[in-house]
Amino acid sequence: MDVLILVLKLLGSLGVFLYGMKIMSDALQKLAGDSLRGFLSKMTSNRFSGVLTGMGITSIIQSSSATTVMVVSFVNAGALSLAGAISVIMGANIGTTVTAWLVSLLGFKFSISDCVLPIIAIATPLLFIKKQQNLGEFLIGFALLFLGLQFLTNGVPDFTKPEYAGVLEYIASLSNYGYFSTLLFVLIGTILTCVVQSSSAMMAVTLVMCSKGLIGFEVGAALVLGENIGTTITANLAAVVANKTAKKAARAHFIFNVIGVIWILCLFNPILTLISKISLMTEGVNPLVNSTAIPIALSIFHSFFNITNTMLLVWFIPQIIKIVNKMIPTKEDEEDDFRLQYLPLGMLSAGELSLEPAKKEIEIFSKRVLRMYEMLPGLLKIKEDKKYKEVYERICKYEEITDRMEIEIASYLTKVSESELSHSASMQVSSMLRIVDNLESIGDSCFQIALSIDNKNKSNIWFTQEMRDKLNMMYEYVHEAIALMDENLNNNYSQVSSIEADEIENKINSFRDQLRTEHTESIKNNEYSYQTGIYYSSLYAQYEKLADFAINITEAIEKTHD
Repeated sequence: MDVLILVLKLLGSLGVFLYGMKIMSDALQKLAGDSLRGFLSKMTSNRFSGVLTGMGITSIIQSSSATTVMVVSFVNAGALSLAGAISVIMGANIGTTVTAWLVSLLGFKFSISDCVLPIIAIATPLLFIKKQQNLGEFLIGFALLFLGLQFLTNGVPDFTKPEYAGVLEYIASLSNYGYFSTLLFVLIGTILTCVVQSSSAMMAVTLVMCSKGLIGFEVGAALVLGENIGTTITANLAAVVANKTAKKAARAHFIFNVIGVIWILCLFNPILTLISKISLMTEGVNPLVNSTAIPIALSIFHSFFNITNTMLLVWFIPQIIKIVNKMIPTKEDEEDDFRLQYLPLGMLSAGELSLEPAKKEIEIFSKRVLRMYEMLPGLLKIKEDKKYKEVYERICKYEEITDRMEIEIASYLTKVSESELSHSASMQVSSMLRIVDNLESIGDSCFQIALSIDNKNKSNIWFTQEMRDKLNMMYEYVHEAIALMDENLNNNYSQVSSIEADEIENKINSFRDQLRTEHTESIKNNEYSYQTGIYYSSLYAQYEKLADFAINITEAIEKTHD
């Protein structure tokens, strides 16, 4: 019973640690919002600036797993290239070493409880101030992280006491197999980190166990190596529901860390000797002899591993990309297949970061309806029955695809809106829902135009050359509106003005009024039959209505900046 309570206390302490880390990470993402997205995309064009970016972000949010999951999300959304993502991941490995230093320098130097409560006291009032809520959550997360560490420190028994001699003997027995023992503890570290899904948390646990005398320096170093492999599981789990490029980024993280562990293991004993000498010079204590020196020595080892590994492999990013390309070969997708490329089946990150996949999917939606619209003139020109049928059936298939795309994207955005979003992000979600609705309406309008043309043809009704020319002119005017819409959507919702869209709309409306007047006169003068006139007026009216949907989308983009 005592053992069960002890295990539950340790799990609870670890839970407080992880919960504090999660609150910190989420609060920071809310504080940064769009700034974090823009910063990441700009800072990864150069591999070295990408490394610095990953290192900086992870140092702040105290979780390489959070950073790599965010990176997978960005890659999934198309905001980061694979090479840029790999450089950020390399930097994240360096940034995560900050946790070890915080724990080893602060966690064991003074009573953490002395600063936890004052931090919570400062943060609590901020939770009730709307503009400062995120800052308050960040501070509380920071306090909970160290409170969890305090619980861990107090909860782990002092294994130097006689009653725990059996535990030490068992650990010692696992350490008696030479190099195999090192590999065994690397495996144990990997498995435990996969379960906990946080190398920072496992690093803290390792340091606590070392400080209590449970494990020695060699075992602790082996566990640290395993933790570096195990931490890649989070991003790979996230990438399961992502696109192939995101999967490649997650695999690259795994390959990078495994290669590092392999070469470190080849030089394991010489490196431990080097670290112990550094520790002896700085602390005056040898970690191979005295357990009190192990936390600092492990922090040095952790930093040495990640910094050296990054310095070596940052030059081989192209080769790593070749490896992951072979692991996950990319096949060209058929244009007419319904396949959402960017939306994950589950949330990959905080709500605001989840907007990027929707943006990219909307860009694809826009290009699809543009292609669909550009098929329409063929129905009036094509004489060959087989070719005409192929174009008509293709338009029908596109209409089905646009219906499904609207449902999928709108459902995804609705889920995103259920999370806590900034005012700017909420406005974007609202605008994106409006955009998706209007894109689907463009698809419906294209289908209705195609249906009208098909019914006209089946009724053996033919337009005069003048009627065809005027419909083609209306088609070109509307094409300007759709092309402008598509251009604005593909500029990452940058600042747009509806002035140009208004000018196009006025031109279309004016031409429609002209056609309406001319049509009325033509019917009066019996220039063509009433039934022919019905199809003719229906077509130019539908073209004008379709243009309204495209204009609505440009206006919706503009509203995201209000």
